[in-house]
Amino acid sequence: MAPHRDGNVSAVPLQEFVLEGFEGSLGTQALLFAVFLALYLGTVLGNLTMIVVITLDARLHSPMYFFLKNLSFLDLCYSSVIAPNALANFFSSSKVITFQGCATQLFFFSLLGTTEAFLLAVMAYDRFMAICSPLRYPITMCPSACFCLVLGSYCGGCLNSIVQTASTFSLPFCSSNHIDHFFCDVTPLLRLACASTAINELLLFGLCGLIIVGTTLLVLVSYGYITVTILRMQSGAGRHKVFSTCGSHMMAVSLFYGTGFVMYAQPGAVESMEQGKVVSVFYTLVIPMLNPLIYSLRNKDVKEALGRLRPKHTAT
Repeated sequence: MAPHRDGNVSAVPLQEFVLEGFEGSLGTQALLFAVFLALYLGTVLGNLTMIVVITLDARLHSPMYFFLKNLSFLDLCYSSVIAPNALANFFSSSKVITFQGCATQLFFFSLLGTTEAFLLAVMAYDRFMAICSPLRYPITMCPSACFCLVLGSYCGGCLNSIVQTASTFSLPFCSSNHIDHFFCDVTPLLRLACASTAINELLLFGLCGLIIVGTTLLVLVSYGYITVTILRMQSGAGRHKVFSTCGSHMMAVSLFYGTGFVMYAQPGAVESMEQGKVVSVFYTLVIPMLNPLIYSLRNKDVKEALGRLRPKHTAT
């Protein structure tokens, strides 16, 4: 890039970025590669298993498992947007990603992440209707309504993704093309801009804060009513089953929303890049790997479905 006469870097349009990733020796890079690979393989295996089991077992063709299958699909795609490129860069000398590739990665990362936030709120509403209004549940959560709720989650995710991607890549990047991260995210990209990022930071904080706080409130209200309903139940076995199912969802919600709030919904999050890398590993790889384990290990129906599928495959 050619400097101006005043010593500043000129705003020459960038054709590519360099993803710096994690610092360290070759041994450290090899260890991180192994960790990333193990997490990604666990994510792919776990989520594919959930999708296959729910698809093949007719007893799991209910609204709750329809949403859970969509959650597994989102987690699978979510990690796949980040992990393969990050794995390739561990031993790459250039670590280059094109301008268009970076914009595409940010778009799908934002789309899938925001959609998952909405979907987790939809799953809380589904449990609220099933437990608090069981007689109205089959009508309220009919197949068309479930489809519309999932479609609405994707539309909300797409809207936020378009705003974040368009506003970020409309900025002039001229200070450097080195992204201090292992994938293209809004916060490290804003640090490379040679124009004011106040509006971008306001959009990031405002939109992400609104989404996270709004969906969290929906989850909390839903589970507030669910808790009251559970405590009124006479059957101890029924109470335990409901607590087990809802406990899995609350665990997944807490992990996802907690890390999302740390990264995007608090003032000053843009400044903490080193902490951001660690948190990013957690919500791009660890949580998508944990979700299938959380739902399968704590869910009797899923474990029984796995048991029913096993003899079919061994027999063939």
